[in-house]
Amino acid sequence: MSKPSVSLAPARQTANAPAGGVDWRRVFAFPNPVNEYAARITAGLVVILAVTTLLTSWGGGLVALAAGFWLRVLFGPRISPLALLSVKVLAPRIGRAKLVPGPPKRFAQGIGAALTSAAVVLFFTGFQPAAWVLLALLIVAASLESLAGFCLGCAIFGFLQRRGLIPADVCEACADISVRRS
Repeated sequence: MSKPSVSLAPARQTANAPAGGVDWRRVFAFPNPVNEYAARITAGLVVILAVTTLLTSWGGGLVALAAGFWLRVLFGPRISPLALLSVKVLAPRIGRAKLVPGPPKRFAQGIGAALTSAAVVLFFTGFQPAAWVLLALLIVAASLESLAGFCLGCAIFGFLQRRGLIPADVCEACADISVRRS
């Protein structure tokens, strides 16, 4: 009985699986473009959870908010329960998607992650009033996104990009003034 032959040659690389095994860019991918309606619905769900957390003074709500923001900033809408509900269930009921650039939305999610993470740390170290102030700021920003379609994080992203602090190639659609809304 002969032994099966084993090739020592490197495995053939495919488009989906790099030579190292895991395509980390795909793991941490964020959609570009994104459906603005889904983003606004997610912001509305964040407002509901944040207001409930503020009214009940429940630290677990802060943890849930922070975890949700980190899931969205790291993995896009693929893992976050609020984003999945928005993208898969609620936004499709509105109809046709309104596509907007993804990088500013990811930046805004990063700001939300930073605010809620700071609020969690403040809450659990005995500085609850400061945590509630940060949560109130988040409620204002998420309400603007949800109700008025104004993404404060996206506006900050645009400001930083115009000042050269965010390279134009991060969001070419954002840097191209000819495609901006008036």
